[in-house]
Amino acid sequence: MSTTLSVLDLAPIPRGETPSSAIAASVALAQRAEEHGYARVWYAEHHNMPSIASSATSVLIAHVGAQTRSIRLGAGGIMLPNHSPLMIAEQFGTLDAMYPDRIDLGLGRAPGSDQSTMYALRRDPRAADTFPQDVLELQAYLAGESRVPGVDAIPGKGSRVPLYVLGSSMFGATLAAALGLPYAFASHFAPAMLEPAVAAYRQEFKPSEQLAEPYVIAGVNVVAADSTAAAQEQLHAVRRNLAVGLFGRGRALTDEQADQLLAQGAGHHVGTMLTHTAVGTPVEVREHLEGFAKLAEADELIVAHQSGSLEGRLRSVELVAGAMGSRAL
Repeated sequence: MSTTLSVLDLAPIPRGETPSSAIAASVALAQRAEEHGYARVWYAEHHNMPSIASSATSVLIAHVGAQTRSIRLGAGGIMLPNHSPLMIAEQFGTLDAMYPDRIDLGLGRAPGSDQSTMYALRRDPRAADTFPQDVLELQAYLAGESRVPGVDAIPGKGSRVPLYVLGSSMFGATLAAALGLPYAFASHFAPAMLEPAVAAYRQEFKPSEQLAEPYVIAGVNVVAADSTAAAQEQLHAVRRNLAVGLFGRGRALTDEQADQLLAQGAGHHVGTMLTHTAVGTPVEVREHLEGFAKLAEADELIVAHQSGSLEGRLRSVELVAGAMGSRAL
């Protein structure tokens, strides 16, 4: 079984950097991924997070699309409870009109934020309860078969931008199976339910107009470098950044303070998040990814290249592509 290779760009804002530099880094990362044969780059919607620059996901996709030529671009994902289906159909219909046959739309049910931020987004906290119906409404807009009489998504109508269901639990797996959509599991930060969710998805899958066979994308972290020691050093920087982002309460902390957070309990949480992380030289990373692809029964691996610097992430993109033969393992 061959496995396609893609990139999940978390659009990180490293400590001491700015959103402008983070967005420029996302452009550079997409260009390098395109150069080395990756299938797609996805960006995730997060809000009120000082360390992530992808909150306006469709705007970021448009910007990167203008500076790349062929690589697929999309959301991994849009948190649909934060939006009306019509608005997302219009946004991604516009992206498809700008970059035909290059746009993907992954959909998640989580708010991508805390309760206060959810309130600031002006959405009902119960909006996640209608996620399945909202997915169907969105799908209908993109197919030109609106479920709301007299209302069309323009642009968007008839574009049939491909949909993907994202998840880290059984809910997303069973919904993706019922709707006959590809399923992307967030194992790069929420690994616990990976195997049972994928098994349920494959067992319950019903073919659809978009997809005849089940298709699984699994997220995995990678820190690839020219030496094992360099990769381990970069991993430690990643662990520090995660600890500060998750537990630093918006404070600008030193490396020593970040290490204290890791020692005081953040380390366990960060370690769990990074369960599926390939670290080391290309040979070491390839071995890990081959094993992970089998564990996840994945048709595609979407790789979060984790490094404390842009140079480290760009080098990781190159090394992994070379080790994997670009698109396939």
